[in-house]
Amino acid sequence: MEEMRLWTPTAGTPQGAVISPLLSNLYLDPLDHAMAERGFEMTRYADDFVVQCRTEQEAREVLAAVTAWTAQAGLTLHPEKTRITDAARKGGGFDFLGYHFEAGRRWPRKKSLMKVKEAIRAKTHRANGKSLRETIADVNRTLRGWFEYFKHSYPTWLRNLDRWVRMRLRSILRKRSGRQGRGRGSDHQRWPNAFFTAQGLFSLFAARRAISQPSLR
Repeated sequence: MEEMRLWTPTAGTPQGAVISPLLSNLYLDPLDHAMAERGFEMTRYADDFVVQCRTEQEAREVLAAVTAWTAQAGLTLHPEKTRITDAARKGGGFDFLGYHFEAGRRWPRKKSLMKVKEAIRAKTHRANGKSLRETIADVNRTLRGWFEYFKHSYPTWLRNLDRWVRMRLRSILRKRSGRQGRGRGSDHQRWPNAFFTAQGLFSLFAARRAISQPSLR
């Protein structure tokens, strides 16, 4: 069933089906071994994979080999997602498992950022009727869970998301004080970052910095 309509597939499996990852592993396990035997460094999760190459020529050889293998196995590479890119170059890079990899760094891909922002927006309506501490506790649940996966991101991106979250909270306080618009300008002095820290707001940037510190024994 899709969009409340029944349909009968003629090939493949419905995208997102619970059995899809298992079938991907069954079908693509031979590809893992084929790449390893040829000395290619491939990272795969279900049907998403990246092959890391040293040169463009090697990347073209890999693409040709994978294309031939999938055709023989009765599979098809995604025509838009399959590409060769220089991940070491600014402006190059690729998305993989929620992250964007580029120029030796990684950060949440645009879709991942949009998703977490949508979740936080739903919890930070200016007229949500909750106390600030209740709102922050609710927001923290989303931030902590999100951080556990994206804690390997380049710190700047986490700091930018922290700023955006505080802006949402300042907008709530701004409305409750009788002003229109979102939190900005003098609101940063009226409710500084330290104010939200005292209220218990989880900081992605501070958490990232904490795990980056060497442990002392």
